[in-house]
Amino acid sequence: MLRVRCLRGGSRGAEAAHYLGLRLRGVFTGWVQRTFQSTQAATASQNTCAADDKAKQASPVPKDCLVCSYNEWDPLEEVIVGRAENACVPPFSVEVKANTYEKYWGFYQKFGGQSFPKDHLKKAIAEIEEMCNILKGEGVIVKRPDPIDWSVKYKTPDFESTGMYAAMPRDILLVVGNEIIEAPMAWRARFFEYRAYRRLIKGYFNSGAKWTTAPKPTMADELYDQNYPIHSVEDRHKLAAQGKFVTTEFEPCFDAADFIRAGRDIFVQRSQVTNYMGIEWMRRHLAPDYRVHIISFKDPNPMHIDATFNIIGPGLVLSNPDRPCHQIELFKKAGWTVIQPPVPLIPDDHPLWMSSKWLSMNVLMLDEKRVMVDANETSIQKMFEKLGISTIKVNIRHANSLGGGFHCWTCDIRRRGTLQSYFD
Repeated sequence: MLRVRCLRGGSRGAEAAHYLGLRLRGVFTGWVQRTFQSTQAATASQNTCAADDKAKQASPVPKDCLVCSYNEWDPLEEVIVGRAENACVPPFSVEVKANTYEKYWGFYQKFGGQSFPKDHLKKAIAEIEEMCNILKGEGVIVKRPDPIDWSVKYKTPDFESTGMYAAMPRDILLVVGNEIIEAPMAWRARFFEYRAYRRLIKGYFNSGAKWTTAPKPTMADELYDQNYPIHSVEDRHKLAAQGKFVTTEFEPCFDAADFIRAGRDIFVQRSQVTNYMGIEWMRRHLAPDYRVHIISFKDPNPMHIDATFNIIGPGLVLSNPDRPCHQIELFKKAGWTVIQPPVPLIPDDHPLWMSSKWLSMNVLMLDEKRVMVDANETSIQKMFEKLGISTIKVNIRHANSLGGGFHCWTCDIRRRGTLQSYFD
């Protein structure tokens, strides 16, 4: 890893450097070693820096700025909700194959570049419209990306593809304080996805928000292991256990949905779409005001963190029992409550082309005491009620098929709260 920081100090740099040494070669290996040397030096001086961190005040947000969000649970005031309109099946490229399940490979081979099934898409669109109406009824301002024809083929000097959709703003946008960060993405079908959000982002920029676009990858063949040896779920488990992913370290790449926020501490996983160079870019960009921690899971197909590890309140996190977190003791020692959500109730025959059943835990917190949850998932509703959290029940079962739950389908733009540290 480029950097692993324990929540209560210390470093696993030696272990991570050994791991990366097996994977990286040449000039990049030297760069990684230098990174770890600086990380270890920073860790040694952590106690000295702690006082400075506590004394440091957050940069003031401009009075008229519409963007301000530091975590996943402060009272939600404004949100972007994605669109299912014109959604297209991505072409069956190596990175898509590595992130989808074998039983759907024929679907991608047959329909890649074409619309998702029209009837299914129509139902998904209606579900998301109702979700928007419910959010508005809860007092939340809702914004939507622009509709775009994603079936248009495009070509760069390095590849050609058709587009996919603007359904999941959480995948491409990360709000940290008053800054909107556009993720570079890792799928070729999502190269131009940012275009659907540019009108909104320009408006937020004009209100005083910061606007950053991460380095756009070329997505040349070198970014992907073209011979990624995946044939079954068993292969996925073996490769994940070995730390092997379809994306290489050729250039930085990441999806914003691999990051989850808890004030000054932001957690991220190395996944099929987020590489160590992308994580290191984010770490340097957000330092010193924010601390980026790499965490990992027993996950055969890591892609986006929020159906595996979803922080729902200060000191409160949902942790997928099928994908245990390797660093969970760090949270427990910090006094956090770790909750394992119940087994999802979604039937086996419901199509989930790009996700698992665990979208049931992919919830959206409207504040610490209100959560938007699947109307069909009665087990997790009861879990929240026992925690004293009121459930706002919405049915987005057909929208789930496109690859996301409530957290994925949204990007919170403004939450009423301040920057705090929940691990000091």
